Amino acid sequence: MAVQSGKTGFRILAYISAGLAVVGVVLPLLPTTPFVLLAAYFASKGSPAFAQWLERHPRFGPAIEQWRHHRAIPARAKILACSMMAVSWSVLLLLGSPLLVLVISGLFLSVVAVYMVTRPSY
Repeated sequence: MAVQSGKTGFRILAYISAGLAVVGVVLPLLPTTPFVLLAAYFASKGSPAFAQWLERHPRFGPAIEQWRHHRAIPARAKILACSMMAVSWSVLLLLGSPLLVLVISGLFLSVVAVYMVTRPSY
């Protein structure tokens, strides 16, 4: 029973991630690629049929393939993600967040940005 509930949890997370990826296709401020990659990962654990559908999808499949084979992220996704992280941190600064919040969030966002920027692009 525990195995089945785990698969159900992964399946639910896969569908939520895929839904966010679809929204990201329409809304320019929401990145698509990270949610596609999450959906593929969760689907591989909970729904092999959904995982195959994602891998064969004309819009989502190439991103999954590039990540799996080359650990590559689209240049546009890198630019958008780094821009949104900078905007988010700036909002924290403008709202007068405590110094500790600014330092911790700034460090975290910087590490994520460095990781993304150092991945190959396609």
